[in-house]
Amino acid sequence: MLKEKLSKYDVVLASQSPRRIKFFNDLKINFKSIKIDVDESYSNKLKAEEITDFLAEKKASFYSNIIKKNTVVITSDTIVWIKDKALGKPKNNKNAKEILRTLSDNTHKVITSFCIKTIDKKIIVNDTTKVSFKKLTEQEIDYYVDNNNVLDKAGAYGIQDWIGYIGITSIEGTYNNVMGLPTHLLYKELMKL
Repeated sequence: MLKEKLSKYDVVLASQSPRRIKFFNDLKINFKSIKIDVDESYSNKLKAEEITDFLAEKKASFYSNIIKKNTVVITSDTIVWIKDKALGKPKNNKNAKEILRTLSDNTHKVITSFCIKTIDKKIIVNDTTKVSFKKLTEQEIDYYVDNNNVLDKAGAYGIQDWIGYIGITSIEGTYNNVMGLPTHLLYKELMKL
């Protein structure tokens, strides 16, 4: 369905995230994935979804020069929001372990925004999922960080990884959003094009 809908467009996913690429493949979208090197700084006045909306739009505007009449560029950004603070991707393994200690025995929000940009339109949509972790032991945190690539994940974890299996006690909202893209909302917006 979506494949036919988008057949007249050149769809560009401005992300190298393996999870987002898999979602696009699973949604049967013909697309090309391009690397994105955009400064991801933002004003500290921004809170929660304001941050991800801003960054998704900032990434999309970076590609304004490649947008032709039939081009659709899709960008997105995910953060973990806890205790009125945004957690992005960890700087290193030590930082990843600190982040997981913060998430341990707590509930946080995973917020993802995406931006769909065409030559004459720009749509920004966000979604929020609440995720609760059990109290993680130091051994569990060490094992997970030492045996998984956590540096490309907001909040230093993947819900689909071992830590998700053993540590997550509840989720309120969509699973795919925690993985980095609210696919149900993306589908809905792309069907409107």
